[in-house]
Amino acid sequence: AVAVAGPAGGGEAGGGEEKSEFDLILTAAGGSKLAVVKLVKELTGLGLKEAKEIVDGAPSPIKEGIPKDEAEALKTQLEEAGAEVELK
Repeated sequence: AVAVAGPAGGGEAGGGEEKSEFDLILTAAGGSKLAVVKLVKELTGLGLKEAKEIVDGAPSPIKEGIPKDEAEALKTQLEEAGAEVELK
């Protein structure tokens, strides 16, 4: 038998299962803050003020509980705009 380290307190998840939902976390705006604010606004549907607050308050969640493929696509878009992003 092979032991697979899972999330702390995971309990019920089977050994080889991949996580199906991810949180997209903005860790830093990078050099192009305005471009990142515009992209966050576009991706979240928030107003400009709310999007700016998310970017200014980094690390901040942008989207939570999204599928892996969507999370990776959004991460790529944000990184291309200059942001530092992480999936959890």
